[in-house]
Amino acid sequence: MSVYAVTKDRLIEWLRDGRELAVLDIRTAEDVGYASPLFVTNLPVDRLEAEIDRFIPRPVVRTVLVDDGKGSAEQAAERLAAKGWTDIHFLRGGIPAWIEGGVEALPTFDIPGVPFVQKVRSEKNTPVVFARELKAWQEAGEDVVILDTRTLPEYEKAHVPGAIAVPGAELLLRFSDLVPSPKTRVVVSCAGLPRAILGAQTLIDAGVENDVSYLHDGTRGWTDDGFELETGRSRTYSHVSANAKEIAEARLKAFSRDDDLRFIDRPTAETWLKDPSRTTYFLDVRTPEEFETSHLQGSISSEGGQLLGVAYRTIAVRGARVILVDDLLGARARVVAHWLKRRGFEIALHLHDFEQGAEAAAA
Repeated sequence: MSVYAVTKDRLIEWLRDGRELAVLDIRTAEDVGYASPLFVTNLPVDRLEAEIDRFIPRPVVRTVLVDDGKGSAEQAAERLAAKGWTDIHFLRGGIPAWIEGGVEALPTFDIPGVPFVQKVRSEKNTPVVFARELKAWQEAGEDVVILDTRTLPEYEKAHVPGAIAVPGAELLLRFSDLVPSPKTRVVVSCAGLPRAILGAQTLIDAGVENDVSYLHDGTRGWTDDGFELETGRSRTYSHVSANAKEIAEARLKAFSRDDDLRFIDRPTAETWLKDPSRTTYFLDVRTPEEFETSHLQGSISSEGGQLLGVAYRTIAVRGARVILVDDLLGARARVVAHWLKRRGFEIALHLHDFEQGAEAAAA
């Protein structure tokens, strides 16, 4: 098939037509930064051909490559077309053409995390604490716990002193082990806003007895107030106790009460994955360590906390179905589904007994 240039106006139409669409920003990670202006998956051109199948499972999906406007997207699209990609395109003019005139009125591929959580915060009136207040609590020796909801590598690089690393989707599952007293103040942190607000609101909606708030602007707010961050993997989550699982199960009933979640068995998941007319993601939302120990064949490790804030880094096909894989309790999957369904994703859950029926990681 020929490779076609897509104009900015045509891409805007495609972003609104409701059909499956994949858009990849193939610039370097350094050029893209936290997020592409389109809020699409960043897959640098030097990794594109080796890794595209992970992000776009079906080569028939309408796909648009976006570059810096210097021609690499057209060349990459031609190579993919030669390898069997049948609906491959590139954005004429790349990112410079897209952002010309400003991006405020333009549609995006995914819902940007900050506007979404700001809406959640406004609707729920999520409590907030500022760095100066938190610092004063610590210096006064008050009973306060800081839970850092980012990934372990992010936490290790720099975090608020004393914070415990517990990625966002793990909060509800591990909460009772980390915060055994209902009198302890709990402050949820991240690097900025999205994961901290969703983490704090998850705990509040689940009915924890503690006083829960999020740290305004996270680690950035801490340094903006002149305080130093801590480095290293100083305090992290550990094995989940039976008691914590029991308490989490009870809280999940309240948290998921109105979610209308869909649970599917393995044959249904296999049927969806083989469906030639739809794209389906099979995402294991447990910790990377659990995935490495055992996982279901064909599943992809996709840490739940990251899906909460930056789903576009994994889910590159708009309009795709998403199956979330978790253990039998399903605490991580339920939390992720709760928020992603509110962002318009089509979600189903597949729960598996990894202790009794695990498939080897090498399978």
